[in-house]
Amino acid sequence: MAFPDPYATYRRIDAAGRTATADGPGLVQLLYTELVAACRAAGFACMKRQYAVKSERVTRATAILFALEAGLDFEAGGELSQTLQRLYAGARGRIVQAALGTDPAPFQAVAEQFADIAGARATARAA
Repeated sequence: MAFPDPYATYRRIDAAGRTATADGPGLVQLLYTELVAACRAAGFACMKRQYAVKSERVTRATAILFALEAGLDFEAGGELSQTLQRLYAGARGRIVQAALGTDPAPFQAVAEQFADIAGARATARAA
């Protein structure tokens, strides 16, 4: 009998709990945090040659980027929404391209880019 992965179960429960209480900006912040974690894990999996884990994390990262893009309000957001759409599409393209190889650097670059953005958002929201 195979037992479920306890770490995966915990992550699902943790994510469900955090999304249930998040408002719109908080949910975006959570998605950025999860995107950074997925990209870092994909890069680490590359280094350790754990290609199944890399694939899982790439799938999660691209799904998060699609969710972020789907949540854009182009009428209210105007040029900012268009800029974010280009940012998300570009990051998604880099992640998909990196998934074809074994270099962790593109995953780390996307992770750092979104970590910086998430940090700036958190600072602005706290002000």
